[in-house]
Amino acid sequence: MLIHATYHRAVHSTIRASSLAYRNFASTSGIMAQIAGKKHARSDSQTHDDYVQVQNQLKHPSTKRAKQIDADPPYDQLEAILKKTRRNVKTRNVLHWFRSKDIRQEDNKGLHAAAQKAKEGGGSLISMYLFSPKDMEWHGTSPARSDFILECLRILKSQLEEKNIPLAIITAEERGNKTDKVMQFAKENDISHIFANMEYEVDELRRDVDLAKKVQGQADLSLDVLHDQTVIVPGSLCTGAGGPHKVFTRYYNDWLAITKKKPNLIDTCPPPEGNDKSAKQAHQKLFDSTIPELPESKQFGSDKERDQIRKLWPAGNKAGMQRHADFLKHKIANYAANRSEAALDPSSRLSPYFSSGIVSVREILRNTQKFNGGKDFTSGDAGVVSWVREIVFREFYRQVTVITPHTSMNLPQNLKFDLVHWEDDEEGWKKWCEGRTGIPFIDAGMRQLNAEAYMHNRLRMNTASYLRANYLIDYRIGERYFAEHLIDWDLSNNTQGWEPSYTIFNPVIQAEKHDPNGDFIRKWVPELAGVKGKAVFMPSERLGKREFEKLGYPWPHVDFKESSARAKARYKQDLASAEP
Repeated sequence: MLIHATYHRAVHSTIRASSLAYRNFASTSGIMAQIAGKKHARSDSQTHDDYVQVQNQLKHPSTKRAKQIDADPPYDQLEAILKKTRRNVKTRNVLHWFRSKDIRQEDNKGLHAAAQKAKEGGGSLISMYLFSPKDMEWHGTSPARSDFILECLRILKSQLEEKNIPLAIITAEERGNKTDKVMQFAKENDISHIFANMEYEVDELRRDVDLAKKVQGQADLSLDVLHDQTVIVPGSLCTGAGGPHKVFTRYYNDWLAITKKKPNLIDTCPPPEGNDKSAKQAHQKLFDSTIPELPESKQFGSDKERDQIRKLWPAGNKAGMQRHADFLKHKIANYAANRSEAALDPSSRLSPYFSSGIVSVREILRNTQKFNGGKDFTSGDAGVVSWVREIVFREFYRQVTVITPHTSMNLPQNLKFDLVHWEDDEEGWKKWCEGRTGIPFIDAGMRQLNAEAYMHNRLRMNTASYLRANYLIDYRIGERYFAEHLIDWDLSNNTQGWEPSYTIFNPVIQAEKHDPNGDFIRKWVPELAGVKGKAVFMPSERLGKREFEKLGYPWPHVDFKESSARAKARYKQDLASAEP
């Protein structure tokens, strides 16, 4: 999983440095050079130093400590203290604290609650966003995602200003002073009520617990943190025995049943009406707040690279909703049949808009249901049913994060896999990052990631499997690389996608099945554009030696069959000593 919680944050800079070695390859050589698989700009000695630091400093809590955290999860701690901070106090001004997962005014539960409270009490609705450059470093947020968030904030700020609602951007210079910044802001702006939407990762939950404790000591201040990211509150779909579901199929069936029984779960709330015009004068300093510059490490390598990514991923709710409308019109009918065919680009490409809360899952589902003739999500268009199932995976992964918080602390859900002895394969790591493993399907996926800040899900599964199994490289390093490059990085989704297991994907068989004509490979690995027929799936074996060497494409770093057997044997041996 991504380096996310306090126990593992101390090593963030070294992993980020290793990751940036490969991001800088794109920045300095340009997108086309990257796609062609040319050598990146960093020297081998620099790459070596970064890699050694990463290998030496992968730290996390012990499995014993992880189990203790799971037994008293921060989520439960926050829910308990919020019962004491949701108070009836006299309304003055009301604050909504935007996070990086709810950057929109449409169907935003926290913002709606704040607007209602301000309207009822006659105060002003004020909003803020806490900008934390060190958090971006700590979490490994990619330049693409960092830029996307700020561009979405720029649009949101303009929309709110038209309604006389200020969006103040407050910078937290240190990671540890975020809640102090919020309390100071509340005091300076005569805030009586603070509203926000819940984030489910350990650090964010602990941050909100800390804020709640401070609010609890202020008799004239109320705090409420609402559930906005999902249709079903994480942790609330349970088995017959009473515990939360840990198996997706059962969770999915219950999710379908409850949304069918309670269709109002996907009801949406309106955006805020706005403040009186007098609010602009009263809060002029807040309106004067500006969108900050990104730290140098989170900036694109060139204006060209920035413009290419912005064109691929236009910012704002309007762009996200238009993307969904286009998906319904042009793609969803064939989604069930085509969803794993990367060359067909069958996905909605809404993932960045979901991960940053630019669109609401409820609004998206409501529009999808309308397209499906008003039917529930168990019937109707096969593409709709299949696509909604993927949305439910997103909800399930948040439940997993809530009930096993150690998964956001750089530990696998199955703690036994923490005992695996990983290989020190610096050359393999470099080849994987560059998309020069000698396995075309893997290389195509990695080059798409490096060029578009995105990778098709079928390729995500294959590239992750190949790194952790066939190279036997610590999967956590791969997770971090994804974080440093993806525009749609999402901790819950990413940790589950990288969860180690005995399953090993055969990338040649996967390519033959999901890219049967080799179109995806030929697009992203132009060295192979002229290779005919099925030879494109494994040219090192299906072409003569001389013919292969003329391509300028690398030989495989490892033998698939041998490396798969090695991984299975290693897992079996190392997990045998694990506690039950």
